[in-house]
Amino acid sequence: MEKETVRMEGFSDAIFAIAITLLVLDLHIPEKEQLADANALTAYLKAQWPSYLAFTVSFFSIFIMWVNHHKIFKQIYSRNTAITFINGLILFFASAVSYPTGLLARFFNTPSANVVVALYTGLFILINLSYLWLWYVAGKDKTLLRPGISSRAIKKITLNYLYGLPVYVVAFGLSFGYPAVALGLCVCLWVYWAISSGKLEKHAVESAI
Repeated sequence: MEKETVRMEGFSDAIFAIAITLLVLDLHIPEKEQLADANALTAYLKAQWPSYLAFTVSFFSIFIMWVNHHKIFKQIYSRNTAITFINGLILFFASAVSYPTGLLARFFNTPSANVVVALYTGLFILINLSYLWLWYVAGKDKTLLRPGISSRAIKKITLNYLYGLPVYVVAFGLSFGYPAVALGLCVCLWVYWAISSGKLEKHAVESAI
């Protein structure tokens, strides 16, 4: 079967690349005249730690989104209108990550941390739901998937994405009282997905054996 999603994947790769690039705009370089001596510059750089944290967390979150997008489209060979628009929704949310990242950089070390972390985790609930929706639409019509993929493999891939939803919901709830814990929970989930992302490909290969 000829793959029909090549243009969609290329466009998506470009959007993910732009979304990651936008994150660096929240890292500001001070004016030389304001921080002329080493001690002042060192103090300034130390005070910017929320910006470094926000940039690092968001960079790897978008990177893992891209990895999973790549894995899922190794199984999707054809597209329909629903897949096209759901993919657009995923790209919309990926592009939006820079906004809560900016808020996180500016307000994480303030009493408003719970609000910005709630916005951040809330966005990733929507992202997770979008991935689940994309895979649900593709999986219910096997003619859209790679030839030979089994129902068992489809189910395992679905479960791999389902793990994230309750974690994000818990993180969202925790963000109102324990924002640092909520953010740490999201990071743990991304580490899990980074380690287990090979499962998508592995299950698909096993299904063809």
